[in-house]
Amino acid sequence: MGIIRELKVRAGQIAGPVIGMTVVVYFAYHAVQGDRGLLALGKLRGEVNTLQAEVLDVRNERFELEKKVHMLRPETLDPDLLEERARDLLGFGKPDEWIVILHPDDPTLSALATFKQP
Repeated sequence: MGIIRELKVRAGQIAGPVIGMTVVVYFAYHAVQGDRGLLALGKLRGEVNTLQAEVLDVRNERFELEKKVHMLRPETLDPDLLEERARDLLGFGKPDEWIVILHPDDPTLSALATFKQP
């Protein structure tokens, strides 16, 4: 009987620290590996940096487009830009220009050909 009582006493003395260490290990693991842990924080910071770079690219593109739109307004109309857009949209060219139309899906065309004016 003395041995069983001794085991119960020692188990009672060990149970508190073992449970405490288990709780500490559990929380330490989730602080590093969990959904909101240190590794997830590093991953989120990387995503934030990537998205911030993408935002800067989009802002630059938007700035360029706004500048072009501003140049097309009647009060600040740039004749060169107007001509460029009209020729691009309508497919017109000047009488002294040669227009070479290449189809990108045609494998026989590998480079632009040099034409001589008749």
